[in-house]
Amino acid sequence: MTREFHASAGAQLRAARRIVVKVGSAILCGDGDDGTVRASWLSSLADDIAQLRRAWREAVVVTSGAIALGRGRLGLARGPLKLEEKQAASAAGQIALAEAWGAAFAAHGVTVAQILLTLDDTEHRRRYLNARAAMRALLDLGAMPLVNENDAVTTEEIRYGDNDRLAAHAAQIVGADLLVILSDVDGLYTADPRRDPSAAHLPLVEAITPDIEASAAGPNLSAGVGSGGMESKLAAAKIAGGAGCAAIIAPGHGDNPLSAVLDGGKATLFRAAKTRESARRQWIAGRLKPAGTIVIDDGAAKALGAGKSLLPAGVVGVRGDFARGDAVAVENAKGEVLAQGLSAYHADEIRRIAGRRSDEIEPLLGYRRRPAVIEKNDLVLRMS
Repeated sequence: MTREFHASAGAQLRAARRIVVKVGSAILCGDGDDGTVRASWLSSLADDIAQLRRAWREAVVVTSGAIALGRGRLGLARGPLKLEEKQAASAAGQIALAEAWGAAFAAHGVTVAQILLTLDDTEHRRRYLNARAAMRALLDLGAMPLVNENDAVTTEEIRYGDNDRLAAHAAQIVGADLLVILSDVDGLYTADPRRDPSAAHLPLVEAITPDIEASAAGPNLSAGVGSGGMESKLAAAKIAGGAGCAAIIAPGHGDNPLSAVLDGGKATLFRAAKTRESARRQWIAGRLKPAGTIVIDDGAAKALGAGKSLLPAGVVGVRGDFARGDAVAVENAKGEVLAQGLSAYHADEIRRIAGRRSDEIEPLLGYRRRPAVIEKNDLVLRMS
């Protein structure tokens, strides 16, 4: 998969091999509350994505719209909804949303498969791996993953908050090299162009600096449909960039919005802030919540400092009940956190092999496994 960076949005979209496209409620449903989608527009977007797929691109769509569709079907009035009303509207609207996307892609012989995520699915290693495996399996099978937040069961404490951020995390999960956010504006300006006629369009953003962030206006909730403004789109571009994924903010209201970008239409391209490897290390170190702790001796601590893997011989204790692949903290006997990594064994397995030589692992466990408790490539030192 290419990680080459291009200086224009059209060139970057043309070079991308795995793309996440985010579609908001206001674009998909318009500003009405009649429980319908803009079917003609959706068909044109499906045409664009099908064209990319024929050119051997892979696409994932992150879509809003369940609550907007559901509130119309349930007869809920416009304006703010209570949490339980949002959950009810989402439950009713998810069916209509999936049907609309499925119908749009049926003309191209593409199967649409729905994946509903919560914030916990990106915070916990096993759920992250399950989501990644599902998305990649669908792509391998030629289907198109359709991602939305599981609003019917989420609460404010465990919500992404808006689908811009959800799209950025979906791009991270699936290993995309480009995130395209279809918006009601044609990219980022030096100020809100709806309020300041002198605002200048920014076709390329090399880095999201405090000055760039200050240029974003607050969320525009006047339509009562969308939940995010330019601030949330910048946040999404920053998350994606931190995962080694470039981002584009492009106008979405017109037909064939991706073709418009390919043809040189106005949009803003954000350069990825990190390489994929450095982004992965940051994710291990800071994004994942440790599910347990492995305590090591001074010899193992010295080996880790020299860039070695953690072997069972250096383990003196285990706390918590974690599974293979979970994030764990690594401490010394004084309780100082030295590193964080992804465990290659279940907690009870490590307890059985702690302090033992590598050649003793198979007799103790009854099966062969790579000896490292945490591989060096899955380990990030606290001081690094």
